[in-house]
Amino acid sequence: MTTIVRTSAGPVRGRTTDGVSTFLGLPYAAPPVGRHRLRPPQPVQPWTGIRDATVLGPEPPQPQFGASDPSGLVFDPAVPGDDCLNLNVWTPEPAAAGLPVMVWIPGGQFEFSSGGSYDGSRFARDGVVCVTINWRTGADGFLYLGPGDDGANLGLLDQVAALTWVREEIGAFGGDPDRVTVFGESAGAMSIGVLLSMPSAEGLFRRVILQSGAAHHVVPPADATRIGARLAEILGVPPTRDAVAGVPVDRVLGAQAQVRAELLAAPDPRRWGAEVVASTMPFHPVVDGDVVPGVPIDRVAAGASGDVDVLVGTNSDDWRMFPVLGGFIDQVTDEALAGPAEVFGSWSVEAFGLPAGTAVPAYRDAHPGSSSGDVLAEVLTDWWVRVPALRLADAHAPFPGATFAYEFAWPSPAFDGRLGACHALEIPFVFDTLDLGRAQMMGGALGESPPQQLADVVHGAWVRFAATGDPGWPPYDLERRATMRLDTTPSVLEDPYARERALWAGIR
Repeated sequence: MTTIVRTSAGPVRGRTTDGVSTFLGLPYAAPPVGRHRLRPPQPVQPWTGIRDATVLGPEPPQPQFGASDPSGLVFDPAVPGDDCLNLNVWTPEPAAAGLPVMVWIPGGQFEFSSGGSYDGSRFARDGVVCVTINWRTGADGFLYLGPGDDGANLGLLDQVAALTWVREEIGAFGGDPDRVTVFGESAGAMSIGVLLSMPSAEGLFRRVILQSGAAHHVVPPADATRIGARLAEILGVPPTRDAVAGVPVDRVLGAQAQVRAELLAAPDPRRWGAEVVASTMPFHPVVDGDVVPGVPIDRVAAGASGDVDVLVGTNSDDWRMFPVLGGFIDQVTDEALAGPAEVFGSWSVEAFGLPAGTAVPAYRDAHPGSSSGDVLAEVLTDWWVRVPALRLADAHAPFPGATFAYEFAWPSPAFDGRLGACHALEIPFVFDTLDLGRAQMMGGALGESPPQQLADVVHGAWVRFAATGDPGWPPYDLERRATMRLDTTPSVLEDPYARERALWAGIR
């Protein structure tokens, strides 16, 4: 059955099945092409007639990645196209009013973005209006060319434009614009950590859920300028926004890949900047002094978004997926782990700011019998997501908005169990889509009998948090640091990462 909803730009036609109305490919900004290329998002132009919203819209320029991935872990059914700043809506009743709203910001290393890879129908089944968005990534979203560049952090501005659309339009789909929860994973969660600190995002959401990402990973402007200049050099154009905008998209993507390859090949990735993050995410949010006025975690600690409810967490073995799939977890030696970063790069704990003489013994003591590759995987998890999540929870806890913490602990049976409770594994549990198998993100990591009872718990907690601000366990404070461990037998732990907090104290 078809369903028509009227938006301010014109009416749209969706499809209703089993009590859920779905609207796909709704534009929240004008196509970022022509004079809008590499520029902030512009308003949608109204249309005449009824716009079809029964098929996914195109996604922003990005490397081809998704359904053909041999690991079976990723899923991307969309295709690139001009009208790529679009979103998808699932609602239980467009004619309703006051339903809680959840807006999903997908991850992808700030290199990929596919809102169409996620099915929000189970949220709608449970009384939530669910929205998934596309946003610009890579150089299209995060090229920075130095002071005075008027196009910094376009990907974040896309997210703000999408959230502004939600505030203005979601009432027509049954949602309450004052009950918006923004949730996301990896780069999506890191984006949310930045949104918490951005003046232009203030008032666009009431709650946030950050899955394996927080408010730390931004690049200093000098480092971002150096990366942007290298991209322009590869393209053979002056380091100006107009010059880069005049280069065909496929050439920009190729240059973007070359920059990333050069960073990965550097003996010591820190030569590109202060953060190892630049070695794998050369284009990501930059502290430009305008869109992002300061380091997000510092602004949160000073009270930014202090009235917003926050649920933040990671997976137990979060970053282990990358050395396992990358094939180097068994190649890391004791010498590399404890050696100088100038020689061993990001296989050395010193590349992450840790003193090898104390850090390596501490990790070995905490994880008896672990190989050097196992220890590196723990360090990667802590640096990328766990310590940032702990610090975000600590920074936000003193303010009026509630703070909650979680750890997703169910281990994947895939790859002979070597992934553990890895990065992104929680997503099909959050969306309650275990039955979709490989036709979803991380479907290939679920095995043949993933625990539906855990999906009931996780999905239910996310829905409760969006609806009420309480996921169902004690809030996080600076005394107990209560953390819900989400596994087949959930349990509340008190300050489970005190050792890691102490080990990383003072290290950015």
